[in-house]
Amino acid sequence: MAYDADLALALRIADEVDALTIAGSLGAFAVEFKPDDTPVTAIDRGAERLVRDILAAERPEDAIQGEEYGYAAAAENGRRWVIDPIDGTKNFVRGVPSWGTLIGLVDGDDVVVGVVCAPAVGRRWYASQGGGAWAITRVHGYPADPRRIHVSQVATLADASISYSEDSEWIAEGRGEAWAALKAEARRTRAFGDFWSYMLVAEGVMDIAAEPELALHDMTALVPIVTEAGGVFTSLDGTPGPFGTSALATNGLLHEQVLARLA
Repeated sequence: MAYDADLALALRIADEVDALTIAGSLGAFAVEFKPDDTPVTAIDRGAERLVRDILAAERPEDAIQGEEYGYAAAAENGRRWVIDPIDGTKNFVRGVPSWGTLIGLVDGDDVVVGVVCAPAVGRRWYASQGGGAWAITRVHGYPADPRRIHVSQVATLADASISYSEDSEWIAEGRGEAWAALKAEARRTRAFGDFWSYMLVAEGVMDIAAEPELALHDMTALVPIVTEAGGVFTSLDGTPGPFGTSALATNGLLHEQVLARLA
């Protein structure tokens, strides 16, 4: 596949970042708050610097964009790595283990590589364009080999399971009533939140994941994993991929139904 080497690099970087973030999570650390009132730690910043340093050495022609250190300039080759060093920092600082590092590669208008690692729960998901979506569970007793993952075949909202982050976000965006109606129509709702919701859609465990306001670094790595698993990932206005300001991931069968209800 065209992006095998890039995926291999992203997985190697993920191994190094996992070691750094796990070690950091086990020690004492200070929590600061950014201008948007979201938390950040030295571990977030150190993880992004580590990813940037490796990419600068291994892919010097590519651009790099990250949550903590921004985006310097576009690359002539059209390639851009997009990093969220710790997605779920609010969980990280409280000791909730569902946080992770997101590494994505955009080539032109396509997201072609995605790696999501959640080392505190022993999970990793990854995909490259045309190579399928895969998951590894690094917990004693689980098979050591990666397993290919696929979205569900649930076709009606009455049978669907929805994962999300916070109801307050939908209310703040003026979509509270539509969101509440969608949840009431579904069979089951759970607030797993952040990257976890979208990985559960890719695995076929949940059928719908959505958030009304997100940044590019929150979404990029998720997209190829969902789509290579057979799902669909758009913004709430239907823009494909991570290039809107919101996210809707489904198994594909439910996508138009959900878009219509949240329009």
